Amino acid sequence: MPDQRSLPLWAGRTLALVGILLVALNLRTAVAAISPIADQISVDIPLSSVAFGVLGSLPPIAFALSGIIAPLVARRIGVDGSIALAAAAMVIGNVVRGLADSYTVLLLGSVIALAGMGFGNILLPPAVKRYFPDRVGLVTTAYVTLLSISTAGPAVLAAPVADTAGWQVSLGMWAIVAFAALVPWIFLLLRDRAARAASVRTATASADGDAEPIDDIVEAPEPAMLGHLLRSRVAWALAIAFAASSLNAYAAFAWLPALLRDISGVDAVSAGLLLAIYGLVGLPTALVMPILASKLNNVGPLFYLAVGCYVAGYLGFLLAPAAAPLLWVILVGLGPLLFPVCLVLINLRTRSHHTSIALSGFVQGIGYTMGSLGPLLVGLLHDASGGWTVPLLFLLCTGLVATVSGLLMTKPVFVEDEIARRA
Repeated sequence: MPDQRSLPLWAGRTLALVGILLVALNLRTAVAAISPIADQISVDIPLSSVAFGVLGSLPPIAFALSGIIAPLVARRIGVDGSIALAAAAMVIGNVVRGLADSYTVLLLGSVIALAGMGFGNILLPPAVKRYFPDRVGLVTTAYVTLLSISTAGPAVLAAPVADTAGWQVSLGMWAIVAFAALVPWIFLLLRDRAARAASVRTATASADGDAEPIDDIVEAPEPAMLGHLLRSRVAWALAIAFAASSLNAYAAFAWLPALLRDISGVDAVSAGLLLAIYGLVGLPTALVMPILASKLNNVGPLFYLAVGCYVAGYLGFLLAPAAAPLLWVILVGLGPLLFPVCLVLINLRTRSHHTSIALSGFVQGIGYTMGSLGPLLVGLLHDASGGWTVPLLFLLCTGLVATVSGLLMTKPVFVEDEIARRA
C-alpha cells in the first residue's frame, strides 16, 4: 500500500475535498444574510429591537450547543453522516427562512440553518483529520478561507438581491449553495455503504470464520473522552484561546461602529467601512496561520502575536482613539488569528479523527459560549460606566488571557499522550 504522505491532494479523496470546501462555504451564510436587509424584512414581518436581538444572539448560542450535541450524533451515525445531516439542515433552514411569513417561521428557519452550521463547525476539523492527515495545514487553510468568504458574501449580495427579487429570495437562495454541499456527502455515504457491504460479505465468506466484524459506524470517541479533556492542558489551552477570539470578535461586530463614532469621531458611513475592514483583516491570517502552525513545533509565539495585536489595538483606542482609528481597527482585527490557529491545532494535537471530534466539540463549545456573552458584557459595562474605557479594559484583559494558551502550547503534545500518561 503506498505511503499516504506521497499521495496527491485529490488522490481518492476528491469527493471529500469538494464536500469539505462546499460545507465551509455555507458556515456563515445564515449569520450574515439578515442584518443587511432588516428594513425590507420589517415591512412584511415587524422586527422589534428585541426580536432582532434574538436573531442576532442565535449564532453563538447554536454554535455552542453544537459543541455538545454534534459529537454525540457523530458517535451514532459517523462523521460523514453527521456532516450530510448538517448540510440538509442548512438546506431546509434556508428554504424555511425564504418562505417565512411570520417572525415565528423566520426564527424557526434560522434555528434549523444555524444548527446545521454549528454541526459543520464542529465536524469539519475531524473530517480534515480523517481524509487529509497528510495535508492538515493546507486543507484547513482552504476551508477557513472559504468560511471567511461565507461571511462576506451574504453581506455583499443580500441587499442587491433583495432590491431586485425581494427579501425572501435573498434569504432563500442560500439553500442552493447548501444543497451543493450536501451532494458530495451523499455520494460518500453511498460509497462507504457499498464498501462496508462488500467487507461484510468478504468476512462472512471467510473459510476459517475468524474474520473480525466491520464496525466503523461509531467514529466518535467514548463518552469518557470528554472527561479526559477536562484534565487536558492542550484542550484547555485551545479552549481559552478560542474563547478569547470569539468573545472579542462578537463584541467587535456588535459594538465597534458605536465605539468608533463615540471616541474616534468618525461618521456612521466610515464606522461601517472600518467594521468591514475589521472583518477582512482576518482573511490573510486564514491563509497563512494554519500552514505556519503545521510547520512549528512551538506554536506559543503565534498566540503571543495575537495577544500583542489585541494589546496594541486596545491601548490605541484607550490612549489616542482619534489619532489612527484605522490602525487600531487593523490591530484588533488581527487578534482573531487565534481562530484559524485553534482550528488547525485541533487536528495537529490529536492522533485520530475520533479524538479530534471530542476536542473540536470541547474547544468550540466553550469558545462559542463565551463568545455569546461578549456583546452582552460589553453593553452592560458601557451602560454601567457611561463610557468606553471600562469595556475596552475588559476586552484588553480577555485578549491577555490567551497568553496562558501560548505558555501551555510550547511543546507538540498530543491529547492521547496526555491521557495515556495519566492512566
